[in-house]
Amino acid sequence: QVQLVESGGGLVQPGGSLRLSCAASGSIFSIGVMGWYRQAPGKERELVATITSRGNTNYADSIKGRFTISRDNAKNTVYLQMNGLKPEDTAVYYCNANIRSRYYWGAGSLVTVSS
Repeated sequence: QVQLVESGGGLVQPGGSLRLSCAASGSIFSIGVMGWYRQAPGKERELVATITSRGNTNYADSIKGRFTISRDNAKNTVYLQMNGLKPEDTAVYYCNANIRSRYYWGAGSLVTVSS
């Protein structure tokens, strides 16, 4: 059984920063691509950023230059550093991991950007 557990969400003022973490546990031999997605109220889930096991990254245009994805392979953990947060970044953020050709999702972490 594989579990992904996110942490680090919360309330932040516009222009502020947050760091999300997602740790994978369970029957893991190796993890392929890991990523972050988000779903705002009334909208579909969308890609935020992905990172391969070798560190190659891909970002949505809306967050380029503000968010940074990284991972620690030894800890089976992926991070999302979010700077310059805007109210439109408010969403539930989900981590995703490709493990043994299956995609697993975390339960989500709420990020609210508001003054």
